[in-house]
Amino acid sequence: MFQINENYQQLNESYLFSTISKKISAYAAAHPDAKIIRMGIGDVTLPLSPAVIEALHKSVDEMGAKATFRGYGPEQGYDFLREKIAGTDFQRRGINIAADEIFVSDGAKSDTGNIGDILGEDNSVAITDPVYPVYLDTNIMRIGQGDKIHFLASNAANNFLPEIPSRKIDVVYLCYPNNPTGTVMKKAELKKWVEYAREHESLILFDAAYEAFITESDVPHSIFEIEGAEICAIEFRSFSKNAGFTGLRCSYTVVPKALKAKNGKGEKISLHALWKRRQSTKYNETPYIVQRGAEAVYSPEGQKETKALVAYYMENAKTIRNGLEQKGWTVYGGINAPYIWVQCPAGTGDSWGFFDRLLNECLVVGTPGVGFGKNGEGYFRFSSFNSHENTREAVERIKNWKY
Repeated sequence: MFQINENYQQLNESYLFSTISKKISAYAAAHPDAKIIRMGIGDVTLPLSPAVIEALHKSVDEMGAKATFRGYGPEQGYDFLREKIAGTDFQRRGINIAADEIFVSDGAKSDTGNIGDILGEDNSVAITDPVYPVYLDTNIMRIGQGDKIHFLASNAANNFLPEIPSRKIDVVYLCYPNNPTGTVMKKAELKKWVEYAREHESLILFDAAYEAFITESDVPHSIFEIEGAEICAIEFRSFSKNAGFTGLRCSYTVVPKALKAKNGKGEKISLHALWKRRQSTKYNETPYIVQRGAEAVYSPEGQKETKALVAYYMENAKTIRNGLEQKGWTVYGGINAPYIWVQCPAGTGDSWGFFDRLLNECLVVGTPGVGFGKNGEGYFRFSSFNSHENTREAVERIKNWKY
């Protein structure tokens, strides 16, 4: 009989958010009249902006006319979008990233998971703990849970910023602003990581999916703001949260041409070329219609509307943070990120116990911190992606909660 990839048997039985969904469904079935307010999964709730909708309608009309219909598109994405990305997200900030170093895709989740396809199985991999589950799970799928995977402890003692390893690590995953903790690395802190990677010839996989939510001036929006990062880093970005594309799906990955790695013979190989080869074989590009919608994000109207979407969710983050602090809880995040990370108060149980009590006694849903790693035990994540009305009501319920 044929065999399976046994690494999959080392994974948890179900994905974190699938477990949460099952718990909510079970409670809702037993209490059909309950008004449950969901502040767990990071899914947006506001509609797409007018500029994006207009671009989508226009591109649909183009696809309905023989003269303007399009089939397969360029594997890296259309020039019209990649040029806007390069000019607005990077060159405007003084970062020398060219359009042909950008790969348009269907989500940062996909690319952060798939990037391992071009990396050797003997690499040591460092992942922060707590962490976005995809980084860990996709590495387990690929290389198993052996001694190649190392965890960088992020906890209250280090303000949820991992310490740089004392030994050489080949590949490091960093996500800032951070999911789940909402914490950030200042420029000086990120510079140390780039220096480490350059010294050890390591690779940093930098997830900047939440950069649009940064409010403080000394927090870098891109790892490429740090001198020398182009020879040691790949960056992932997404339109999901800032432009509301969670149901439309569009993202991009920056792989600089200066980034090299060694093969088994010691020869230097371009990671840009390898990723392009991988994508051209296993990915059939993001739909033209979606890319036109993403392009509209960079129009003057789109920029204004996108900033308004971000500001809306950050107002929710402020409401949550302030309300929980007023209750006397220990709170992280919510200033440069749409996530608020709280320590479960004494007497409320562990992360899953807190989840159950919050659902049953407040009808509010969040995410148990332990689902992001062992250092997340005793903590809980709230998402600001809801309406102002629901957010205020949820915070009032929690503030009035007698536990």
